[in-house]
Amino acid sequence: MNMKFWNKWLRKSHRWLAIPMLILIPISLILKLTGNGAVIASIPQWEAIQSLLILFLALSGAYLYFLPYLNKWKRNRRQARVRVPVNQQTRQETMQ
Repeated sequence: MNMKFWNKWLRKSHRWLAIPMLILIPISLILKLTGNGAVIASIPQWEAIQSLLILFLALSGAYLYFLPYLNKWKRNRRQARVRVPVNQQTRQETMQ
């Protein structure tokens, strides 16, 4: 599959998971600070789920942040490869 396909879906999933995380983290913090642990205890994997979502958001966010720089680097490498033979040909022509 094409990288554009994966980048598009990664960007969409990052956006849609960020919205619930913006709601879940403050609610969880308020419940912990108020001492109402019954809600958190009712879902035993609550903190594990939050940790995994935060990890996914951090990794996908870092990838999406560096994506333009990676594309620019790849584009410059491609252009440098294309330019090298042209420069060598002109040098050889001037030497003859």
